[in-house]
Amino acid sequence: MSKSILGTVLLDAKINTADGIFFDRRKTLLGFRKMRQKKGRRRMVGDHLAALFDGGIFLEEFEPDLKSNDPLQFPGYHEKLEENRNSTGHAAGCVAGVGRIEGINAVGAELSRNFMMGSMGSAEGEKLTIAIEEADRRKLPLIIFSASGGARMQEGMLSLMQMAKTSAAVQKFRDHGGLYISVLTHPTTGGVSASYASLGDIILAEPGALIGFAGPRVIEQTIGEKLPKGFQRSEFQLEHGFLDGIVPREEQRDVIAKILRLHGFRPDEDGSAGRIQPLDDQEVKPLQSGDEELASGQMDKPGCAEPEVHSQMLCAYDRVRIVRDKSRPKINDYIEGIFDDFIGLSGDRLGKEDPAMLGGIAMLKGRPVTVIGHRKGKSLSENLKCNFGMPEPEGYRKALRLMKEAEKFGRPVLTFIDTPGAYPGKEAEENGQSVAIAENLAAMSSLRVPVISVVTGEGNSGGALAIGVGDEIWMLENAVYSVLSPEGFASILWKDASKCREASDVMKMTAEDLLALGIADRVVPEPEGGAQKDMPGMCRVLRDALDQALKRLESQSPEQLLKNRYRKYRGIGSGKMPAGGNPV
Repeated sequence: MSKSILGTVLLDAKINTADGIFFDRRKTLLGFRKMRQKKGRRRMVGDHLAALFDGGIFLEEFEPDLKSNDPLQFPGYHEKLEENRNSTGHAAGCVAGVGRIEGINAVGAELSRNFMMGSMGSAEGEKLTIAIEEADRRKLPLIIFSASGGARMQEGMLSLMQMAKTSAAVQKFRDHGGLYISVLTHPTTGGVSASYASLGDIILAEPGALIGFAGPRVIEQTIGEKLPKGFQRSEFQLEHGFLDGIVPREEQRDVIAKILRLHGFRPDEDGSAGRIQPLDDQEVKPLQSGDEELASGQMDKPGCAEPEVHSQMLCAYDRVRIVRDKSRPKINDYIEGIFDDFIGLSGDRLGKEDPAMLGGIAMLKGRPVTVIGHRKGKSLSENLKCNFGMPEPEGYRKALRLMKEAEKFGRPVLTFIDTPGAYPGKEAEENGQSVAIAENLAAMSSLRVPVISVVTGEGNSGGALAIGVGDEIWMLENAVYSVLSPEGFASILWKDASKCREASDVMKMTAEDLLALGIADRVVPEPEGGAQKDMPGMCRVLRDALDQALKRLESQSPEQLLKNRYRKYRGIGSGKMPAGGNPV
């Protein structure tokens, strides 16, 4: 290499080195500037509550000066606390108090990541507990926003025990019938996710929030593997059954207000919160003209001036084919046509969300109700996502969770049955399909709220019955309800699945058959050709009939409901059950 070329190379290298040093120094200086700006900027504590409450204000704040006092004399902790207090203007990382949400009084609390990374020290645990106890004492709904790295290490076991304290307070609140909405923001991990934050009656999360017990870095170090993208994010938690829903921050106020209304809370004229009186405390009107037909199991046919007899010409298998038709209305159609303000809730809280079981809360003529049903799709891709309406154990456990929540808040339960049966898969058996169905049957028999089950399509085997133990069982005119499918029946008894038509006749699976056997309580007429021919009329008939039936059932005490429900099922097959409906 010539001297001139070598000199050029050395000169370029020197320049590049100088440029590199310059840019490194500039990057460092800019980093320090950014750090100074960040330290000088006041960080917000309570911004979620400010967005939630009317006017962004508390009506009353709980213990604003409560703060931790470095109980372990941990080196540097006192200075760190002072730094966070100066940067936020708050004594601790939790704010709590009473505010209004669209005029409804509620207790709100927020654990903010802007104070000591949202870690829960003794002051934060104490303030959360005060908020929970005040909600209990005042009979107000409770909303808690959480963002936390977990227990605060600088306070040792005093911090860890806040998990037990806050969880005990939540359980006491729940035992007294309080409504608790938990909102998980980014991040919610460690001892906070493993205590009060995961105990909500309804658990919501922001999109993309990190939620879990151990942090991703700890898990990766433990297992020696890179975690998949999206692991522990809110979408992952929804898929695994641990959340009711994911709600963007700008929609949270509207969604939470809707949930409060669906639980019977409303603003009074003076703005104070009150709960809608249950119907058993209101006047229950006697049967009006035409209601006698509803009580006897007969209703006007939608789309017809006079009840017709054309459907009596159909054989049982004709009805099977009608309810299996792709155009047959699905639970989403009934929810849209019968109810108002439906909000879906997800997850069994044990590890999975099952799309084959749909559930949530809605309004029926101003009355909050819990709606649960088998979900089928309208296309092959939709059916594949929801297992063609065949739930796994997680679906039945989700349904049971929603029924128990309905019982807690005094809401009637309405179930819609349309399934080929419980999913017959290997994993379903490994996860306890039989136990899940059995637990539902037992629990539904003892729910202290009215339960009405409506068979809208095909109801096969225990997979249908698992949400069908109602005070009343209704069947749409073309619906079928049986011990198993006609094909399965013919295959097992006659070793020939092609004899399904004959099997349908001998199985006594139609609405008329089951009304005569005293199993079905009502037959709901359909338009000629099926419910899909006049869905608005079909929904009007069901809406009015359900409203009237609930008024009568809600006039009974819980003890009378349970007594009558037991008598209904005790009488089936005993020879003591009068044909055509419930014993009087």
